[in-house]
Amino acid sequence: MIGPLLVGVYVFVLAMFVGWQVITRVPPTLHTPLMSGSNAISGISIVGALVIAGTASDTLMTVLGVAAVAMATINVVGGFLVTDRMLKMFHRRPSGDRPEA
Repeated sequence: MIGPLLVGVYVFVLAMFVGWQVITRVPPTLHTPLMSGSNAISGISIVGALVIAGTASDTLMTVLGVAAVAMATINVVGGFLVTDRMLKMFHRRPSGDRPEA
């Protein structure tokens, strides 16, 4: 039988390949919705890190869980800031701010 570690490595490599294929084929106009989707997925990682930190039976596991919560939160906040900045590029300027042609 295949060990759980080998199955985990296999799934990880397969996910990397599929992710690379998907990202390289996304047209530039769809990058903003893709960023929003990946922010939602990062939010799921915060929930997982909270569960790990809350149910840890060891001090080291608790510390690692809290660190994971902090890093995932930084990732989500940064992603939303970048997405907001990208969306602001699509807003129309007021008529007085437009340069003359």
